[in-house]
Amino acid sequence: MKLSTFILDDMERILTCWDEYAQTMSPAADEMSLHALRDHSEAMLRAVALDIDSPQSKREQREKSLGESDEDGSSAASEHGHLRHASNFTLIQLSSEFRALRASVLRLWLKHVETVTPDVLDDVIRFNEAIDQALAESIVTYAARAAHSRDLFDAILGHDLRGPLSAMSLSGELLTRGGMPAAKAVEMGARVTSSARYMASMVDDMLEFARTRLGSAPIPLHLRSASIEAICSGAISDAAAMHPRSRFEMQLEGGPEASIDADRVRRLLMNLLGNAGQHGTPDRPVILHAQAGESETIFRVINEGRDIPSGHLRNIFEPLVRLNSEKEDDGIRTTSLGLGLHIAREIAAAHGGSITAESANGQTTFTVRLPVRLPEPAPAG
Repeated sequence: MKLSTFILDDMERILTCWDEYAQTMSPAADEMSLHALRDHSEAMLRAVALDIDSPQSKREQREKSLGESDEDGSSAASEHGHLRHASNFTLIQLSSEFRALRASVLRLWLKHVETVTPDVLDDVIRFNEAIDQALAESIVTYAARAAHSRDLFDAILGHDLRGPLSAMSLSGELLTRGGMPAAKAVEMGARVTSSARYMASMVDDMLEFARTRLGSAPIPLHLRSASIEAICSGAISDAAAMHPRSRFEMQLEGGPEASIDADRVRRLLMNLLGNAGQHGTPDRPVILHAQAGESETIFRVINEGRDIPSGHLRNIFEPLVRLNSEKEDDGIRTTSLGLGLHIAREIAAAHGGSITAESANGQTTFTVRLPVRLPEPAPAG
């Protein structure tokens, strides 16, 4: 049986092997559907089968060996690279998929080959060439998307730092002129404080983001019994300093304390409150509800405003995901590196907990669940 015929006739069995391997790509594949894991795989295999049977010149063979292609980025393999980047697969995981696909197809097909003839060897060579070409196309698109993300991050960082820096510079210049009324000086001081806290928040997000990306190391925790009210009050104070036009309210129930990393959870809540203050309706309060129970501590951040589209909810905790806010539509400039929700998710995960988002009927709710954990014992000596 020709290899191209085998690929087309046994497509489902090959795709099943693809699914089984793709599901091992943790953590990217942990919550992906079968449809998402299979994305463009059948189209790629059909293209490979067609390529095996197509006439090929020496020049075309050489171009394939060098990874060169005339594709315009719209092939199934190119789209696969784009979507795998969007799904947070690593480049190693992407290339491993093709290695596993190559091994699966050849292993299954060779069971039907009784004698190794020149035609069989030619099929193997053409198959490997086609797989290498598909891998090259996927990597090119993946690398292009990765470079775009880095450039976007740099552009956002420069853009978002300019605003608070300009506010601080202008306020400092006005304060040094002297003769300013006390009330105006207080206003200028508050503006400097707000800008400084905003910039500090951005720096903290960048540091946490770098920590999670370098070796996929989890965020370290220092668990201790902490006051829920103090954590929530601190988070609201931080968020209010960055979003002075927003109103924040706190609701507490259950136990007064929980065993958590107070500093990390305060940052988690500040990020959620800041997001709600940025995207919520300006004249409606942002609610922070906290409940400390025997088995878990639950925090909910609730704001009214435009619903988040369901398509965005699926990847809202990924880095560099930014949504337009109602305040931007009203001419009020808002800024965000697109890291706050990602950092919030990482802090929740480090606690062994979870964070989810719901948005419907003009209300958006972020729910954080942190299981009860005993504080780490103090080091001996």
